[in-house]
Amino acid sequence: MKGKGFTDAEIVEALQDASRLDTTVRYLYQTHFESLANFIRTNSGNDQDAEDLFHETLVVFIELVKQQKFRGDSSIKTFLYAIQRNLWLNELKKRSRTSYRETTYYDKSEKYERDIQYGVAQEEARKQVLGLIDKLGENCKKILVLFYYEEMSMKDIFRQMGYENEQVARNMKYKCMKKLNDMLDSDVAVKQLFKNLLVDE
Repeated sequence: MKGKGFTDAEIVEALQDASRLDTTVRYLYQTHFESLANFIRTNSGNDQDAEDLFHETLVVFIELVKQQKFRGDSSIKTFLYAIQRNLWLNELKKRSRTSYRETTYYDKSEKYERDIQYGVAQEEARKQVLGLIDKLGENCKKILVLFYYEEMSMKDIFRQMGYENEQVARNMKYKCMKKLNDMLDSDVAVKQLFKNLLVDE
């Protein structure tokens, strides 16, 4: 069929003849591929997408012809365009959903991994800081843990600790913090952990 123009009726007839099918498909490719491919290229597709979609379009068209569902109400070119357009829009929707799911999955996975790593690091840091607080003595340990970890007010702390008033409790906390800071001066890394876990809370 190369080098000669054929009417739509002749093409439809040829598509239903197995002996002429390959020749007719080649003719359709030579006649319509480039114009249909431009639609794909200008709508988020590439050359490979254009090739794939044209082949898929022809498969659908040939099947419709064999089922006598192409009645010639429109030209073959218009009919092929309509088929390809629907196929491509569905493909774009599918890709968009897949991309969204993958992006969401990886974002959540990375956040989950970061949360786990952060939680482990925080727990290790707390152990190191509490280990230092242990060395300050029972009273200092209790007042710092109540204030920083249990977030009790100084008013509640002085009552629980049995101090005369809130100011006495504050003075005691200040002395404990000074002793702890003196210990931390020799270990910069642990000092930073202490600032992150206690002072900033």
